[in-house]
Amino acid sequence: MAGYDYVVIGGGSAGCALAARLSEDPAASVCLLEAGGANKEMLVRMPAGVGSLIKAKNKHNWGFWTEPEPHLDNRRLWWPRGRGLGGSSAINGMIYMRGHPQDYDEWRQFGLAGWSWDDVLPYFRRLEGHHRGPSDGLHGADGPLRISAGESDSPFHDALVAAGQQAGYPATSDFNGAVMEGFGHYDLTIADGQRWSTAAAYLRPALARSNLTVITDARTTRIVIEHGRAVAVEYLVGNRPARVEVAGEALLCAGAVQSPQILQLSGVGDPARLKDSGVRAVHELPGVGENLQDHLDIIMHWRCHGLTTAYSATKGLRQLKVGLEYLLRGTGYGRQQFLESGAFLCSRAGLSRPDIQIHGVLAIMRDHGKVQVKEDGFSFHLCQLRPESRGRVTIASNDPLADPLIFANYLSQPEDVRVMRECVKIGREVAAQAALDPYRDGELSPGADVRSDAEIDAWVRRTAETIYHPVGTCKMGADGDRMAVVDAQLKVRGLEGLRVVDASVMPTLVGSNTNAPTIMIAEKAADMIRAA
Repeated sequence: MAGYDYVVIGGGSAGCALAARLSEDPAASVCLLEAGGANKEMLVRMPAGVGSLIKAKNKHNWGFWTEPEPHLDNRRLWWPRGRGLGGSSAINGMIYMRGHPQDYDEWRQFGLAGWSWDDVLPYFRRLEGHHRGPSDGLHGADGPLRISAGESDSPFHDALVAAGQQAGYPATSDFNGAVMEGFGHYDLTIADGQRWSTAAAYLRPALARSNLTVITDARTTRIVIEHGRAVAVEYLVGNRPARVEVAGEALLCAGAVQSPQILQLSGVGDPARLKDSGVRAVHELPGVGENLQDHLDIIMHWRCHGLTTAYSATKGLRQLKVGLEYLLRGTGYGRQQFLESGAFLCSRAGLSRPDIQIHGVLAIMRDHGKVQVKEDGFSFHLCQLRPESRGRVTIASNDPLADPLIFANYLSQPEDVRVMRECVKIGREVAAQAALDPYRDGELSPGADVRSDAEIDAWVRRTAETIYHPVGTCKMGADGDRMAVVDAQLKVRGLEGLRVVDASVMPTLVGSNTNAPTIMIAEKAADMIRAA
């Protein structure tokens, strides 16, 4: 055949949405290539399975590691990324957050026409099947991504919101509403007790379309570029090479780690670095892999009593009971991810938008859940929303099966150090409030020996980890921005028939969880592509 009108590379949060939207046109032929599998297992469907999915390298999780981080005691950090249909939306914490309106207005101020808050809000509304409905014009009720309120009956979540207010912070009834700042309850991408990934929301309803071809276990090795145009995509099924022709456009949706990796393997990037990696340069774009940004996170722990935590709900034979109850009846603790409350706060006066986020977890989380904890407790994840540090992703060789090198470069800027220090102080301030007195039973981490600013900074360097929000490595930029990889239409600069559509195109990191903004980018891209 002559090739597909659209070849979508990567069936993750963006790729599933994009392939489904483009295949709505029966005249358009769409092929989706995904390196992983179908992700239909109960562990993926069950919200409580998130801990097992994130902590280990497996068929659902690429399980990357950073290179030694010079400002984090030269530690290599664990970087889970979703593998299989749904991508990271199939293994994430299921928090639905869009970011602050100023995040997108800032993109417009960079010269990116069509990316202001007023421009992107209609796409957020279009994707949402929101439990709040369209009551205030800020939410959509009929979109494919079902969004629910948490269903936990634990008193912890209300107590956390009350503790925040007692500490002098505001409360908000809707983090995605008119007021983001304050303590409140998260919206969740959970529907009827099941994880609602983009595979469930977008792709599976579209699979019956005759114009949509989905190929799983297909590891993309390179995009073939001839005479300045993407003409084919090469991939492996097991050890067998295969190729699909591109009649219209190749749409790269492999994420902030693997989209730059695939571009570099295809000869697109900095010529000197490509040569060092054994790849012949076909198109010079020095920004490929640069501009990496991520939310660095610290986790504070307290013992607790009087609460059913993830530990007490699943210890011993109860874990089997939780699984069987969920499998047979769809009920019980398997429907929950034990993370339903938190906050968006400002680290200092004078900020126009929050720069700290809190996730309150009914569990003691250590090292991404890799360390088994055998006691009841709760945790605060606290992350800096607007890091000034920048890193990069680059290939190590021309081997398409080798993991790329990730240099996150966390805490390379003094402001990032200051904000992380404030996170610890705010966490302690909130945890000490009377609303948590009935449950709190002593601070475990950082612990009593960490008090001074120097001690806090050292503890952050020893323990901080990613909270899984990398972006920016194929950034959008206006004409004249030498480091821009794509333009405002998401077209790879200087090439025909190739766009990048995923979190890697964000020029700056939004101040929230990144899954919803990634899906929004795919929704907006679908309209741009169809209008071309």
